[in-house]
Amino acid sequence: MPPNGPNAFTMDIIHNALISASEEMFTVTARTAKSPIIYDVLDFSTAITDPEGNVTAQAVAVPVFVGVLDFTVKGILAKYGRAGLRPGDVIILNDPYLSGTHLNDVAAVTPFFFGDTPVGFGTSKGHWNDIGGITFGSWGPGRTEIYQEGLQIPPCKLFSEGKANLDILEIIKSNSRIPEMCIGDLEAQVAGLRVAARRVEKLIAKYGLETYFSTVDDIHRTGGEIARRRLKELPKGRFHAEDFLDEGGEGETPLPVHVEVEITNEEFRVDFRGNSPQLPFSLNNTYPGTVAAVRVVYMALIDPHAHYNQGLTVPLRVKADEGSIFHAVRPAPVSVYWEVLTYAADLVWKALAPHAPDRLTAGHFLSVVGLILAGINDRTGEGFALVEPNPGGWGAGPDKDGESGLVSFADGETFASSVEVIETRYPIVVDRYAFNPEAGVGHGKHRGGFGIIKDYRMMNRRAELTTDINRAVVAPWSMEGGGVGTLNHIVITGEGKQPLRVRKISAHRLERGDVVSIRTGAGGGWGDPLERDPNAV
Repeated sequence: MPPNGPNAFTMDIIHNALISASEEMFTVTARTAKSPIIYDVLDFSTAITDPEGNVTAQAVAVPVFVGVLDFTVKGILAKYGRAGLRPGDVIILNDPYLSGTHLNDVAAVTPFFFGDTPVGFGTSKGHWNDIGGITFGSWGPGRTEIYQEGLQIPPCKLFSEGKANLDILEIIKSNSRIPEMCIGDLEAQVAGLRVAARRVEKLIAKYGLETYFSTVDDIHRTGGEIARRRLKELPKGRFHAEDFLDEGGEGETPLPVHVEVEITNEEFRVDFRGNSPQLPFSLNNTYPGTVAAVRVVYMALIDPHAHYNQGLTVPLRVKADEGSIFHAVRPAPVSVYWEVLTYAADLVWKALAPHAPDRLTAGHFLSVVGLILAGINDRTGEGFALVEPNPGGWGAGPDKDGESGLVSFADGETFASSVEVIETRYPIVVDRYAFNPEAGVGHGKHRGGFGIIKDYRMMNRRAELTTDINRAVVAPWSMEGGGVGTLNHIVITGEGKQPLRVRKISAHRLERGDVVSIRTGAGGGWGDPLERDPNAV
């Protein structure tokens, strides 16, 4: 900061105003969205970046999006350059190889200007419940290439200097089974971006361009200083972890995965090289998604309470072989990317948990346990798609039991759908929603947390179920002699039908009265179970 630059108080005001603007963008999007997965589950994220696409302020939302919004903006800059962007432009995209995650997650980005000067970007990325593809809901097992997973949108201008490109809207409508939902959610994202643009413009008008840019530079510089200072407090050395995906080997046998983590006073290096080549089905993750996964655990170690900005990640280095499950390339299917993304984070977590027990617990149920219940509503004749994550049990710590009924780290600040919203918006009744003590937990001096049971009864003549779950074969890991956790699965029952236990299934036909029962696993235990206080058993 120059000697005559803005004082610390002014910069702090601007920094907090940017955080407030990103949070207001988030709130506006949620309050104006059409789909429950946006306004109720909150499966989206918003951020403000500098002119180069580095995140300056981000609303608390889906943690894995921490790692992809900068990739999203930088991908747009690579296509258009600064000269190709004007005030009033809104660019949309869902290319997972460029911006991470999967085709259902559509990003909307607008450049911020003050006069003719570019000052940054607003970006919003949210899950749309259907973007085309071979089954309702778009994602799921059974896909062999990206072309089967839905409409691909490269970076393109939805608005050019404020004028809408109606042809793009028509393409989206023609490729979704629930077009009004998609367009409504897109309009909500754009509304949020416009609010944030006004807030930033007013902020610069009050304090001036020079002060604004000095503050943004200081935010990133200070973030880097904090990260390096905290890095020196972490254990140093090389740390290794191994685990197994439920499938991926020959004959659907568990697939080994591993990571090498090296921490020095200057860098936090994470190396996934040597893992499996990308798979011929949807359990692949792109490089931005792998970076996102690592950033979540990295931030938990560096400063779990910090307001995220790009400067905090300066010491972080992530490597993965191109064409592998942690760096999938076109045309690999990636629609269930999160199941590999969570393993990327969990491997780093497992490698460092013994060395940072105050920050990292034993293994949790890990899987998002996402599902799609979809069909044509008998009452309205319109398509419906319930898409949601589900909570489960977290691992114990050295001084506490694991949390029960908490969503996977990958979904962080999202929620499972409210029962009231489900029963109002969909032809579904929730018969039961409770903890799952009957499946047990990872025992230990401190036990893992309990998973949940949630029973959906179909009230529609026809519907279909799609899901793809991990930690259904290989249980959550434990620490210091504790017991491993329990497994995730789904049970389908119906009158005159044999119960069917599944962990992955695509477009499975359901009939009126059928019950889809979600059973999520428990977390791993910490310490010898014989040392547990008898009164706590």
